[in-house]
Amino acid sequence: MNVVIVGCGRVGALVAATMDAAGHAVTILDISTLAFDRLPDTFKGTAIRGNGTDEDILRRAGTQDVDLFLALTEGDNRNVMSAQIAAEVFDAKRVIAKINDPLRAEAYADLGIGTICRTTILTDAILGYVGVPGTGSTGVRAPAGAHPGADHPPVLGAVSAAAVNPAAGAAAPNGRAVASEA
Repeated sequence: MNVVIVGCGRVGALVAATMDAAGHAVTILDISTLAFDRLPDTFKGTAIRGNGTDEDILRRAGTQDVDLFLALTEGDNRNVMSAQIAAEVFDAKRVIAKINDPLRAEAYADLGIGTICRTTILTDAILGYVGVPGTGSTGVRAPAGAHPGADHPPVLGAVSAAAVNPAAGAAAPNGRAVASEA
C-alpha cells in the first residue's frame, strides 16, 4: 500500500514507522526537518520537508498514486486543507484527517473527509477507565457526504484507528535523505 502522511509528530512518526515495518511504501511530510528525528533508524520510507497544503509538495510525495492519505499535524485547519487537496485534487482512495475539535470532526465527516478525533477517543477512554459512561460519540468517522465543489462522492469504507525518492534534498540530522520544498 502507498501511504502519504502529513505531520511527523508523535502520532505521525509512530504510524509511519509501523506502516513501514509492515512493508508499506511510506512517505512522510513535515515543515520541520527536526521532526524526522522521531522516526527510527530502521525507517526505509521517504521523508520530505515541506508544507502538506502545497499541491507541488503533495505531488512530489506521490499523493496522486496514494492508497491512504493521513493528515496528522497539530492543526485542524491544516489537516482539513491537506485532506481536501488529497481527496479533490489527487483523488486519493482513502483520506483521514486528525481533528481535535469534536464538532468540527463531525462536520468535516459530513462534508466527505474521514476524521479521527483524539479528544473524543481520549475522553471516552478516561471515562471508561473510571467507570463513567462515555460520551456516546464516535472518535472515528467515515466520510458521510461530499464537500461542496467536489466532483466525486467520498470513498466510503472502514476508517481504522488502527515511495517517492526525492531527486534532491538535504540530510536530516539522523542521516536520512530529506527533500526540501525549495
